[in-house]
Amino acid sequence: MRYQQWRLLLLRTYHRSHPSPCSQVTSISTRYFSSFLQLRSGIGALQQIEQLGSLRSPVTSSGSFGISVGRSFSSEPAVEEKSSAQTIVIDIFSRLNGEDEIRKELESSDVVISQDLALKVLRKLESNPDVAKRFFQWSKEASPEELSSKNYNMMLRILGGNGLVDEFWGLVDVMKKKGHGLSANVRDKVGEKFQKDGLESDLVRLRKLFASDCLDSSAENVCDRVCKIVMKEEWGDDVEKRVIDLNVEFKSDLVKMIVESLDVEPRKALLFFRWIDESGLSKHDEITYNAMARVLGKEKFLDRFQNIVVEMRSAGYEVEIETYVRVSTRFCQTKLIKEAVDLFEIAMAGSSSSNKLTPHCFCLLLKKIVTAKILDMDLFSRAVKVYTRNGNALTDSLLKSVLKSLKSVDRVEQSNELLKEMKRGGYVPSGDMQSMIASSLSRKGKKDEADEFVDFMEASGKNLDDKAMASLVEGYCDSGDLDEALVCFEKMVGNAGASYADYAFEKLVLAYCNKNQVRDAYKLLSAQVQKNQLKPRHSTYKILVTNLLTKKIARDGGFEEALSLLPIMKDHGFPPFIDPFMSYFSTTGKSTEALGFLKAMTSKNFPSMSVVLRVFETMMKSARHSEAQDLLSLCPNYIRNNPDVLELFNTMKPNESAVEKPLAASA
Repeated sequence: MRYQQWRLLLLRTYHRSHPSPCSQVTSISTRYFSSFLQLRSGIGALQQIEQLGSLRSPVTSSGSFGISVGRSFSSEPAVEEKSSAQTIVIDIFSRLNGEDEIRKELESSDVVISQDLALKVLRKLESNPDVAKRFFQWSKEASPEELSSKNYNMMLRILGGNGLVDEFWGLVDVMKKKGHGLSANVRDKVGEKFQKDGLESDLVRLRKLFASDCLDSSAENVCDRVCKIVMKEEWGDDVEKRVIDLNVEFKSDLVKMIVESLDVEPRKALLFFRWIDESGLSKHDEITYNAMARVLGKEKFLDRFQNIVVEMRSAGYEVEIETYVRVSTRFCQTKLIKEAVDLFEIAMAGSSSSNKLTPHCFCLLLKKIVTAKILDMDLFSRAVKVYTRNGNALTDSLLKSVLKSLKSVDRVEQSNELLKEMKRGGYVPSGDMQSMIASSLSRKGKKDEADEFVDFMEASGKNLDDKAMASLVEGYCDSGDLDEALVCFEKMVGNAGASYADYAFEKLVLAYCNKNQVRDAYKLLSAQVQKNQLKPRHSTYKILVTNLLTKKIARDGGFEEALSLLPIMKDHGFPPFIDPFMSYFSTTGKSTEALGFLKAMTSKNFPSMSVVLRVFETMMKSARHSEAQDLLSLCPNYIRNNPDVLELFNTMKPNESAVEKPLAASA
């Protein structure tokens, strides 16, 4: 009687919506299914109703209940995304061989291999057997659920169609052991290839195999016949009788196959699912319940999906990972983020290791939450709580991936909100993650959020480390906020000293130079060296000296400041950086400045003769002979009478030395 009641209700609902293609689809009421569940499962079902209460009923849209074969319930962009997933998978398996490499590439591309996706990929690889074999073998070993009969038949089609006879028969043996039969499509396609290649014995063997499958009523053949009966006519006593007359044993795998094949008509799939159990032809288990859940897990059938999951959980069965991945993907594609989190909570409640959700599943869900139109921190918090409550740890790689998604929708300023929720789950970012967050916030000029992040780390008992502080300084420099960069640098030196501040200081000096504040950079270096015993990098000195010796700045006192850096460099153990000075003397520098440079190069009166010769040669090569003569006249006697100096002046006379047009010395 119960079966007759819900069958009539389903049919009545269908007839109300069926006459006009523009009429609305009316769902089975949740209240009626709740009553049904009370009769079937008792109080446990009611508890599950409470757990799933937040799954909203669907808002029906215009259109008939009949949906054309091959058409998705999701929006058009979702179809494009699936197609993109196929392309990504094919590219990965075409390039890579290692299992770890492939797994990492799939995770970084946000791709999860489902049975449906596997079938579509194999179809695309029909003319590329090597890649198809690699993909199929990897899927068998790595997939959380065994490949379906359709997957095996598609692989047989590839092997046989490409003349790989031995591998074809080897896979047939494996397939038969798993209880799968040979499809007519494979028989015809491979049979043509065998006949064309003159493989008569293999052709006979293939025909015998298919005939045997037909006599044994393979699952594929039975599924095909049942689906034709159910799809052809309106459900009624005649349909039920014709299915019964098939005289077939409806095992779980067969029921699953039929339900999944009726995916294009979820209403009829549900009618069959209910009838097969009520009629006593089959008893539902975890396999069949999950198959039905996957068919109903769409926006238009949320209430029915809710009831099936409640009923399944009350019967002691769990949501399989294949069900979670497929349905959650649909929910996220249709912007049903709350429903995806509800499903995640239920799936995480399972105890079976085979159905345990992976960290990758959790990461994908968080990424969908943070990239939604509005970031719902309550959903983020719920997902984190249920994940960590099961003993799972939050990691740097997880946060890095989520922050990357957050940045993609220009929400970097909300990083602190995510960190607070993850802290409740026992997570505190490592030094590398601190640097990443500090850099992201300061580069965007988010001063308040950056300050909040620093406070957050201090409150966590883990002050921002040196690299993170340097990233903060660098970020402000890149954003052009030198005042805030200097404040952060001074705070960094004040907290940890100047020992590890050289990298951040170089970024600060470079930013000052890029802002045409070179002399301010010089003053900052002098003050930090004197006050905090800062030891800048050799490269920092090079940057500053080069910029101080640019023509305009050098004339305004930059030359003297650059010259004063030489002894400091020497004190810090660095060799003098003289190339910018040579460039300066070749165009602008006066003889008195050159003399000052030579004196600054050593603690004695003059440096090595090689430096003296290089200065003279630089001036004369640039046709600045008068400046060179003036410099020579200022030098002590042992320089003026040095044979090498005299030889240089003798060989580089004005009419011989200038390779290019002489440059006039500056006044």
